[in-house]
Amino acid sequence: MDNNITSGHAGACCTRIENLGVRIGNTNILENVDLHLHCGQLVALIGPNGAGKTTLLRAMLGELPHSGRLHFLPVRKVGGETSPRIGYVPQKIEMDLLAPITVCDLFASAVSRRPIWLGCRRKSLKGSLEMLAVVGADELLEKKLGQLSGGQLQRVLLALALTPVPEILLLDEPVAGVDQAGIEMFYTMVSQFRRAFDLAILLISHDLPAIARFADRMVFLNRRILADGTPAEVLSNPRVIQTFGYDFSAAAGPHAAAPVHHGGAS
Repeated sequence: MDNNITSGHAGACCTRIENLGVRIGNTNILENVDLHLHCGQLVALIGPNGAGKTTLLRAMLGELPHSGRLHFLPVRKVGGETSPRIGYVPQKIEMDLLAPITVCDLFASAVSRRPIWLGCRRKSLKGSLEMLAVVGADELLEKKLGQLSGGQLQRVLLALALTPVPEILLLDEPVAGVDQAGIEMFYTMVSQFRRAFDLAILLISHDLPAIARFADRMVFLNRRILADGTPAEVLSNPRVIQTFGYDFSAAAGPHAAAPVHHGGAS
């Protein structure tokens, strides 16, 4: 990670999800979800396919109607709640691989009102260029999106999600399709970001041994939260072992004994 990172952009904060539920048609996708997310903390969200993990992220983003409440409490701001800045990296993006859209075009469309067809002006992308450098992707600026590898694209999307620096970063299986070396690099980078930028990070992962070594806390979701604690605590939970068919708790890293802020359900 770039040594020029400036820490403390987001400030101390707490996001409280209270009794959140999502119903689609006659089906309850999520119900009674209570979760607290704290800045400076990397929380891994695990669960079987169809458990509602992506649905939870989409509800937090305001893309799905939901019951319950989401509170954002910034310690740095006097006077109560405010809407948080949320960065988001999807599992994948749908795009035409033959389209002549460059990384520069992607960032320009996000941070400027100037039409893309008029060209990409680097001078209007100062903050974006700095963040691309932070994730080690500044050399990709003129590359077409269709030319990027899975790992390169995810770094570009991560830089975009961090421009400007949010209070909450949501990552939906960000290493899907990335090789093992790329997974290690991505998780190491994200782990450093939570402290450098004082971010609350909620990361969906199916790679339990890998994320267990980086997460401060792990949440097991299957329509509702069934376990919440350190990676070692959650991965040794009988419900988790039964779901995944294996006890991954030995893979938990140095955070296994660290105190955590529980989010209500356990």
